[in-house]
Amino acid sequence: MDSEDECGRTLVQVISEKYSPENFPYCRGPGVGVVIRTSPQGSPVKDRLNLPSVLVLDGCGITHAGDEEEVATFCSHVVELDLSNNQFKDWGEISKILSNIPHLDFLNLSMNPLQGSSLDSVSAENFSGLRRLVLNNTHVPWDMVHILTQEIPELEELFLCLNEYERVSLSPVACSSLRLLHITDNQLQDWGEVRKLGLLYPGLASLILANNSLSSIHEPEDAVQRLFPNLTSINLHNSGLNSWEDIEKLNSFPKLQEVRLMGIPLLQPYTDQERRYLIVANLPSVSVLNGSVVTDGEREDAERFYIRYHLDCPEDELPQRFHNLVARYGRLEPLAEVDLRPLSSAQVELRFADHSEQLELRLDQTVADFKKQLRPLVQLPANKMRVYYIDRQLGYALAPQELRYGARALHSYSIRDGDEILVVPKPQ
Repeated sequence: MDSEDECGRTLVQVISEKYSPENFPYCRGPGVGVVIRTSPQGSPVKDRLNLPSVLVLDGCGITHAGDEEEVATFCSHVVELDLSNNQFKDWGEISKILSNIPHLDFLNLSMNPLQGSSLDSVSAENFSGLRRLVLNNTHVPWDMVHILTQEIPELEELFLCLNEYERVSLSPVACSSLRLLHITDNQLQDWGEVRKLGLLYPGLASLILANNSLSSIHEPEDAVQRLFPNLTSINLHNSGLNSWEDIEKLNSFPKLQEVRLMGIPLLQPYTDQERRYLIVANLPSVSVLNGSVVTDGEREDAERFYIRYHLDCPEDELPQRFHNLVARYGRLEPLAEVDLRPLSSAQVELRFADHSEQLELRLDQTVADFKKQLRPLVQLPANKMRVYYIDRQLGYALAPQELRYGARALHSYSIRDGDEILVVPKPQ
């Protein structure tokens, strides 16, 4: 193993290799490839590389920043930096990088082993220009998260997925600028931990909690309103919610418009249509459910379905939502059950020559099969007969319809009890 493998690689080394003139000799469009400049803007160094403003260096084995002047030379114009799946263990090295990228807006540090490192507030100031920060699968502790958010005054999006969080630690200083928190695939089970997120990030508009084991929402309605006053979207996919009371609690978020609620135990006994209708009827202010817009027509159908669904419930077990909807639509009668399946048989009158008889006709068979059935009755081979269907309900207003297509099923002709089947020989 050589020394580079033992010590890791620097950001400068990786940039020099990945964006060398041999690998990227031409610029192929905005933000793609590199340009070789004789005197790069902002740099006194000849023949340096001018990198794209969106810089992706994932999975390159980087552990250190390298020469800071070189970082500044290469990256002074970079606005997005992806350092995911590298080997950074020291927040100080990341701070050195950011101190030389003054316009950085987005930083992805996913899958770097940062859980054992800390960062002082002075070094944390180098993160102050970020608006989006991704810390997925870094197992970074909450105190480190708080240090960063306190030093990033305009942070809008924070990703903390796959960090095995069972609890949320509070901070004395809230991050009021945060609008989106992505905290999926952790181990949050108690609503008390989720409510802390409302205290930490009071400006949240989108909260993505999918794949946590949250079992219920234990919170008075007025408390939910105060905790998440700006929340417009929540994702609770694959949580452990198991009661309709939990779903109804979502109405307490005063600005909630979009909800994602797939894979929860409560909904398992229902069909897809029942699930959607029952949720839509329970959440009158939600306009997008599981990614699909709720139209006015669908909402009315869902609310009427909700009333009929609860008609057989004991009066003392009816939810308040039922009474609210009855006040709007009235106490609806159950829908009549209509069987739309095709008939399986029909009693028809078979006529041929001067003879007629009653025949029970199997409607699932084809015209060809029916002619074979008729052969011993009319004493004609199938290729020597013509078979017509007469609709008795129309009286003889329509001409008889010939059954000429052998592969066609009889039920497609809408044959019913009392109709006629006429058989005549083909002309010679």
